[in-house]
Amino acid sequence: MSAWLPTAPCTPEACVRAPAAVRARDVPRAVLRLGAVVLLLLAGIALTPFGARIPASLVGRWCRWIVRAAGVRVRVTGAAAPTGGVLLVANHISWLDVPLLAAVRPARMLAKTEVRSWPVAGALAARGGTLFIERDRLRALPDTVARIAGALRRGTAVAAFPEGSTWCGRAQGTFRRAVFQAALDAGVPVQPVLLRYRLGDGTTTTAPAYVGADTLPASLWRVATARGLVAEVEVRDPIPPDSGMDRRALARAAQPPETTAPSWTHSALVA
Repeated sequence: MSAWLPTAPCTPEACVRAPAAVRARDVPRAVLRLGAVVLLLLAGIALTPFGARIPASLVGRWCRWIVRAAGVRVRVTGAAAPTGGVLLVANHISWLDVPLLAAVRPARMLAKTEVRSWPVAGALAARGGTLFIERDRLRALPDTVARIAGALRRGTAVAAFPEGSTWCGRAQGTFRRAVFQAALDAGVPVQPVLLRYRLGDGTTTTAPAYVGADTLPASLWRVATARGLVAEVEVRDPIPPDSGMDRRALARAAQPPETTAPSWTHSALVA
């Protein structure tokens, strides 16, 4: 793995806390939730050959169903994302972020190549037009930017997590600049989205986080056994392509407002 890759200080041991101890009566419900998630994902894989003919509104509802099937309520605020080519960007906390972002606007996701090997979800990502990036090959970055720009020019929405790594939600990383160059090259708007996870009483929770050496089954189980999880999706004002910003300024403008750059970040990590 290359030293330039963005990383986060978050680990399951230090950051992730389940909201409450799992009770015996919670286990059957959790199993049913996970079963429902898998069934919805399998249905999505079966329908990918018909993707171009499926209405975007139905795709968005399906993405919300996945999150709801996991036992998480969804609250969306803000205006609808622009039509046509648009770059959607969001902070990255959990595997739940992917369907939540797709619920805002169905899009081709930008994901690391390792996602291909994930059970069920990997097959869905591959067949759904995901743009895979080899994060440990810096030389491949210009080609990746060109591929993203090409998709945007064709009127496709592309979704990315510019932090380049998941954070626990109590802190966030710095948005990397490279992906914003694709939006500039294609002349399309950038749609920032802010994701938060809370409990029913409004307190922030790290239970859905998927960070560090955490495993996907462990994260899935935390979410499925949790009670009262709420995903908040704030769709912020889009940044128009004629804003006059370069990619550095564009990344700063899209950054969630409460985020501050971590002191351990250095220039070698900035694409």
